[in-house]
Amino acid sequence: MPTKKISRRGRPRGFDVDAAIATAAQLFHQRGYDGVGVAELSKTIGITAPSLYAAFGSKRDLFEQALQYYGAAEGGWLAAALASSEQLEDAIATLFTQAAAVYSAKPDCPGCLVLDGTRNCGDQEARALTLTRREMTRQVICDRIATHPKLTADQAETLADYAMTILVGLSSSARDGVAVEALQTTAQIAAGGFAEQLSHYID
Repeated sequence: MPTKKISRRGRPRGFDVDAAIATAAQLFHQRGYDGVGVAELSKTIGITAPSLYAAFGSKRDLFEQALQYYGAAEGGWLAAALASSEQLEDAIATLFTQAAAVYSAKPDCPGCLVLDGTRNCGDQEARALTLTRREMTRQVICDRIATHPKLTADQAETLADYAMTILVGLSSSARDGVAVEALQTTAQIAAGGFAEQLSHYID
């Protein structure tokens, strides 16, 4: 990702916007949107608060860029999981087990920033940012499910809702400290539930 050039007043010499966004993404991932203030963001990035506002506009604007960075840097596993098998039930099983692994891979940043970054957040606009990305994720999953030739559009939507509910639960549980082994067990049970409902629909 190339370093962006900004010319607003207050920018320190050599300020690396991309590195600042990556740092912000980690902080937001660790403690959520409400858990990170402008003062901490500025200090950790290594600039003053006025410089942060000059570069990004607001904390919310920086959060939006952090979400974009997170999706590009961390989100590739989801598409890979959905493409891992021609058999839908196997692809969804991989999706769930990979989610359990990814969400618990970094003890200092558990869960998913998109799914949990604004949990219980009081900022409606910040919540809207994660909701938009959550809906994008759901649509990707729904599109994959809808490739099954025997499913109706409504059935694909229902199964996509189920898949998203599992992902949200796995992310929240990882953030609450549930061990990866327990998450994997839940993922396997959830995969079985998906396969059972799929079978019910297509038989």
